[in-house]
Amino acid sequence: MANTPQAKKRARQNEKNRKHNASLRSMARTYMKKVNAQLEAGNYDEAQAAFKQAQPIMDSMVNKGIFAKNKVARHKSRMTAKIKALKAA
Repeated sequence: MANTPQAKKRARQNEKNRKHNASLRSMARTYMKKVNAQLEAGNYDEAQAAFKQAQPIMDSMVNKGIFAKNKVARHKSRMTAKIKALKAA
């Protein structure tokens, strides 16, 4: 348990930031799930629209330190490849 006033304040701030980060991470995952749901359903236009909506949110999560840069790049690359494959099919 934190004893000094500074440590107590940091504990309060850390808990507040943890909850905020969890909310942002959940929101980003929801947008990713929306893209994947459209891909599974085979809806090219809806998948493309969902991806365009999710892409800036994923990028902003990198800037906020919620996700690592390469993780988001990997997910975006895979989603793009699946959308292109859906169009070709």
